[in-house]
Amino acid sequence: MFIRYNYSLKKQLQYAKKIYFIDQALAVNVGFRVSQDHGRLLENIVFLELIRRGKDVYYHKDKQECDFVLREKSKITTAVQVCVSLDNDKTREREIAGLVEAMEAYQLTAGLILTNDTSATETIIVNEKSYQITILPVWLWCLT
Repeated sequence: MFIRYNYSLKKQLQYAKKIYFIDQALAVNVGFRVSQDHGRLLENIVFLELIRRGKDVYYHKDKQECDFVLREKSKITTAVQVCVSLDNDKTREREIAGLVEAMEAYQLTAGLILTNDTSATETIIVNEKSYQITILPVWLWCLT
């Protein structure tokens, strides 16, 4: 379980928590779902890897949501989105909007989108600011 990031600890405790399975096989075999939610499973894999790497993991939510923001000491240093594919225009727009909102909120210039199989680097310009977005397959990111 992890929480939405806010500079105020009191506010953090009031926000809804996100829950992930610690065992991926358990999530697949026991977790209640009406359809195979590959995106949620991929997000669970990324969460487990971030925890394995000893990261301090939160999520960002304001108008948009960013799946993971990583804190080092008292500062958010990384924003990460996870989705199966960016082929659908609505999905692409939603994922980039959530990532850019988090990057703006924490004064980051680079962000990461993890997908099932896409590798790319893009520069997005919003409000005359340039944001570098790296897109990687989850398997490749796990190996780095």
